[in-house]
Amino acid sequence: MENRRSRRAAAAVALVTALLTLVGALAAPAAAAPPPPYVHGGQTVPTYSYASAVRESVQVDTKLDSDHDGTPDTVSVDIVRPRTATRVPVIMEASPYYSCCGRGNEFQLKKYDRNGTILSMPLAYDNYFVPRGYAFVAVDLVGTSRSTGCGDVGGPAEIGSVEAVVDWLNGRGTARYRDGRTARPGWTTGRVGMIGKSWDGTLANGVAATGVRGLATIVPISGISSWYDYMRLDGVPRATGYPGWLAGAVDGRPAGTCDAVQAGLTSAGDDTTGDYNDFWAARDYVPDAGKVRASVLIAHGLNDQNVFARNFSRWWDALAEHHVPRKLWLHQEGHTDPFDIDRGAWMTMLHRWFDYWLQGIHNGVMGGPKVRVERAPQQWQQQADYPAPGARPVRLSLAAGGGGAGTIGTGGGSGTVALTDNPDLTETQAVGDPNAARSDRATFLSTALSGTTHLSGTPTVTLRFRSDEPDTELTAKLVDYGTAARDDYLANDLSGIEDLDTRSCWGESTADDSACYLDTTEVVHSTDYGVLSRGWTDAAHRTGLTRYTPVAPGRWYSITIRLQPQDQLLAAGHHLGLVVSLSDTENTSPSSTGAKVTVDLAHSTLSLPVAGATHLGTVATAPQLTVTAPATRATRSTPARRLP
Repeated sequence: MENRRSRRAAAAVALVTALLTLVGALAAPAAAAPPPPYVHGGQTVPTYSYASAVRESVQVDTKLDSDHDGTPDTVSVDIVRPRTATRVPVIMEASPYYSCCGRGNEFQLKKYDRNGTILSMPLAYDNYFVPRGYAFVAVDLVGTSRSTGCGDVGGPAEIGSVEAVVDWLNGRGTARYRDGRTARPGWTTGRVGMIGKSWDGTLANGVAATGVRGLATIVPISGISSWYDYMRLDGVPRATGYPGWLAGAVDGRPAGTCDAVQAGLTSAGDDTTGDYNDFWAARDYVPDAGKVRASVLIAHGLNDQNVFARNFSRWWDALAEHHVPRKLWLHQEGHTDPFDIDRGAWMTMLHRWFDYWLQGIHNGVMGGPKVRVERAPQQWQQQADYPAPGARPVRLSLAAGGGGAGTIGTGGGSGTVALTDNPDLTETQAVGDPNAARSDRATFLSTALSGTTHLSGTPTVTLRFRSDEPDTELTAKLVDYGTAARDDYLANDLSGIEDLDTRSCWGESTADDSACYLDTTEVVHSTDYGVLSRGWTDAAHRTGLTRYTPVAPGRWYSITIRLQPQDQLLAAGHHLGLVVSLSDTENTSPSSTGAKVTVDLAHSTLSLPVAGATHLGTVATAPQLTVTAPATRATRSTPARRLP
C-alpha cells in the first residue's frame, strides 16, 4: 500500500514538473531565427559564387490560348539562382524584348548554350543580386522569343502569362524543363519583386493590378499605367495602326501565326474616333489600383517623350488613394533608366528596397521623404510627396496683344485670337520668336519672374473657342524663356544621355556574362528657352473620352487641355510663355482639318501648379524677347510608331 502511494506521489510530482516545464517554455520568448547566411550588418552581401550559380530554363503552363490553336500557351522562363539549400526570393523581369530588340542602354539579348539553357542575361540584376541571396527570373512575354501564344499589347493574355509565372513560383502552377521533366520551384520563398523599364515596367504595373498573391513589390521604370494614355492624347492618336504594329514588332512566332490577332488589335483600338472604349479599358490598370498588394517604387522621366509622364502621375495618385506603400524617383531626362543617370544612388536604393520588401530586413528604406526629384541637371532634391506639399493651382488670365504676343498675368483676360491649322508647323517655329505675329499659333508671355517659382503638378489650359470645322486638334505648350543649362531630353533616341568611354561594374562577371556597363552622362546645353510641358486634345472629345461628338461650326465651346506633369524651378528674371496651336504632326497623328479657330481670351485661363510664391504679376504689354533656336539640340521628326 505504501509503495503504491509512493508511486502515485512520484507520478504526480513528475506530472506537475512536466506541466511547469511546458508553461515555462510557452512563456519564454522564442529564440530569434538566425539570419540567412547572406545577411550581415543589416543587408545582403555577396556570399554565393555567380560563376557556379544554377542556370535553368523552364516552360510554365498557362490557362490561356491567345493564338486560338486549341493548345494552352506556355511561357518560357530563364532562371539564375544561388547554388544553396537556403530558399531565396525572386527578382523578376518579364519582357517582349529578350530576342528581338534587347534590353538596356547596350541593347543586350539573352544568350543560350547548345542545349538551350540560359547562358547570359541582359542587364546587371543577376550579376549583382544572385551572389546576395536572390534568384533572377527573366520571362519571355507570351508570343515572343521561346513562348507560345500571341501578344495582345498589355491586355489579358500578356498580363495573364506573367501572372502564371508568379503563381508557379508560389506552388500554384506547373512547369517543365525543356526535356519534359517536371520543374518545381522548391528553391524559392515565393516572394517576388518585378522590375523593368518601359514595356517591362508596364507589365509590372499590370500584374500588380491583378492582386496576385506572392508579388511583394514592383519597380516600374518609365512604365505605362494606361495604354490609352500611351497611344492616345485625349482623343488624338499618336500614330495610326499602333496596337497591331506594336504586337508585330516583337512577334516571335512563325510567320502568319498571329496576323489575325494583330489585325484585331488595330481594329479594336479604333483610330477613326479615338474613343476610350472596352479595348482601352482592358489595358488601363489605374482603376484596379485598389487590388494592388505589392509595394511600388516608380522611376520616370519628367521629360519622357515616349511614355509621357501622365502615366506615372495617375498611377501614383491612385496608389495613394488606396494607401499602397510607395516611393518615387523623378528625373529631367527622357526615356531613360536611372541606372544610366545616377547609377550609384539608384543601385543603392534598389539594394535597400529589395532587401526590405523581399528579404524582410528592417533597414529604414521606407522612412524619410517619398520622392527624390531632379529639378535641373544633376540637381537632386528630396521631397515629401508629389506634387510638392502645398502646391496649388494658380489661375492666370490671358489677354491679346497688338498683333504679336499676348500676355499671361494675374489681371483680367481680354480680346480674341484667331488660329488657322498648319500641319507643317514645327515646335521650333511654334515656340521660337514668340513676339512675331503668325496665323498658325498664338503666344502669351508673362512679366519677368521676380523670384524663383516652383512648378509641381499638372498644368491645364482652358479655352473658350469656336471652329469652322466639326473637329480639330488643340495643342498647348508651356515654355520657360530665359537662358539656362537644360537637359537635352530629345537626344539619342529621346533618352537624353550619351555614352562615355569608361565602364563600371555592378556584380560578378563570367566569361559569358559581364557585369560591366558603359558609363553615361546627361546631354546638357545652354539654351535660350525650354519647353516645360505639352498637352493635346481633340475638340470632338471635349465632353469626355468615350464618345466622339463633333462641334457645331461657329458655336462657342469650352475645353480643357491637360498638359504633362512637371516638377521644375523657373528662375527669377525668366518669362513664362504659353503657345497655343492646332494640329501637331511632330508629336501626334491628327486628322488635320485645316480648321480656323477663334479663342475668346476673356473666358480662357492657364492653371499653373505652384508650390510657394508665384512671382507673377499683371502685365499690360507683352515683353519683347529675343531668343535663338537651340540649333545644337536634337530635333523632332514626324511621329513614327515606336516601341515603349
